[in-house]
Amino acid sequence: MRLRTQIVLLQVVLVALTLGIAFGVFAYVGQQRLSNEYGQRALAVARTVAIDPEVRSEASRYTSATITDPRALRDELAAGQLERIAEETRRRTGALYVVITDDAGIRLAHPDPARLGEMVSTDPSAALAGGEVVIQERGTLGESVRAKVPVLRPDGESVVGEVSVGISTAAVRQQLWVDLGRAGLLAAAALVAGVIGSMLLARRWHGLTLGLEPPELAELVREQAAVLHGIGEGVVAVDTRWRVTVVNDEARRLLGIDGASGRAVDEIGLTPRVLRVFRAADGRPVPAAVGDRLVVVTARTVSRDGRELGAVLSVRDRTDIESLTRQLDAVRSMSTVLRAQRHEFANRLHLLSGLLHGGRPEEAAQYIGELLGSGPLGAALPGMDAVHDPYLQAFLAAKAAHARESGVDLRLGPNTWVDANLVVPVDVTTVLGNLLDNAIEAARTGNPASKDASPVEATGVSLSADDPTPADGVPRAQVEVELVGEGTTLHIAVTDSGAGVAPELVESVFAEGVSTRPDNGVPGGRGVGLALSRQVARALGGDVVLSSPGGNGTPLGGAEFIARLPGVLVEGETVWAQPI
Repeated sequence: MRLRTQIVLLQVVLVALTLGIAFGVFAYVGQQRLSNEYGQRALAVARTVAIDPEVRSEASRYTSATITDPRALRDELAAGQLERIAEETRRRTGALYVVITDDAGIRLAHPDPARLGEMVSTDPSAALAGGEVVIQERGTLGESVRAKVPVLRPDGESVVGEVSVGISTAAVRQQLWVDLGRAGLLAAAALVAGVIGSMLLARRWHGLTLGLEPPELAELVREQAAVLHGIGEGVVAVDTRWRVTVVNDEARRLLGIDGASGRAVDEIGLTPRVLRVFRAADGRPVPAAVGDRLVVVTARTVSRDGRELGAVLSVRDRTDIESLTRQLDAVRSMSTVLRAQRHEFANRLHLLSGLLHGGRPEEAAQYIGELLGSGPLGAALPGMDAVHDPYLQAFLAAKAAHARESGVDLRLGPNTWVDANLVVPVDVTTVLGNLLDNAIEAARTGNPASKDASPVEATGVSLSADDPTPADGVPRAQVEVELVGEGTTLHIAVTDSGAGVAPELVESVFAEGVSTRPDNGVPGGRGVGLALSRQVARALGGDVVLSSPGGNGTPLGGAEFIARLPGVLVEGETVWAQPI
């Protein structure tokens, strides 16, 4: 049986049962009410007859002391005043009977003259004792609701008889059936309303459950639990009012949220960038930094049969992939440097060969001496001998090659000195690489000479710090990086010759999604590097700050960023805590 049919039947049975109980209670209460009402009416009639002076006077004449043969008085009683008064009252009030007795219970007035002079069929003792009685009994004329009232002497000193007035229970039942008929109509109307309401409720339930039956709903819940908690992606679902409905364990782990159901999506702890992507729900994957992790979030709207159901945010962890990507980029840059150096050394060997074959050994020896004065890395970045860690040397050489390809001169600061080795090279290069990439890009876009630099020019040896201006008179774009080791703490300072940080971005430059480059925010996926660098540094117990937005406060005129990374250096042999 379909769920809608079950709902309708259950509701109809419930409404019918409720109405049946209510109808039974109404019938019982109505019967009691009508019996009491008719009893009070009989009592009022009996009282009226009992206080009639003529009735009291006539009843005083017929007492047990004066009547020796009641049957002999039957004709006299039938034509007497008491019989006339009783019959007139019965016809006027519609009572079943009006009976008047003497002080012994002998009938002095009765609707059936043949019963005159006989003892009443029910007990008259209560009324003859001076009390009033309202009771439902069966007598010679049938069952009735009757009232019995004493009749006093004209002087009111003693009881000389009673008046008994009865109203047939058939009249009570007739009135009860009339009332029950009206109540039945109301009950029927209520039942019809209940059936209609049940049908509307079933239809509403059918819409809320999208037409799914209970077994399908149960299976859907089991499948949802299995899928949501078994997949490797985080899932956050909201309804059309942006109230959280589902959050799986992976989403709690990656986004660092509690995700209690029923809460507004703005209150569960999503970062501004993730929340902005969720609200947009355009289906485009966007990278975002959450804590010390880099994730890719995608939000889409959900609908069924043309009806909007809400939105779903999927979260994929890209931290490890991003780390591998950075390492691969470093290896690729290093291979580019080695390839350029291979060509450079081939040219030098050709020169030596020419000098030797030309019979000029003195010039060849002098040239070899010059070559021995600067190694490959030193040729790539002067001053590299101040950095003892091989990973930092290779990374800086790769970044120098990248800078040359962009027409930017990368140089080491005069105070650079790192005589220890890295413990966590991935974290260090994440911070250093993002700062250098931003500085190189700022210097390149802020200097017209670097924009026009050709790839051939970019592969040459960088200019000396003492010669920052080429022959054409346009200053070359420059980036200076200074690395200082202090115990286990590494201090990094990066400055560039770009235009600096705009005043309106100084306070928010580290906010996720904020970028000084074009197409910032969600569409271009920018605004992650500085936020990620600060998060990594703070996870190590350090920080990354903007020490100067640019201008005369820096040697090169551009922005200057300073990073402090505690616990990343170790004396002696290199022992890396992270794989590379």
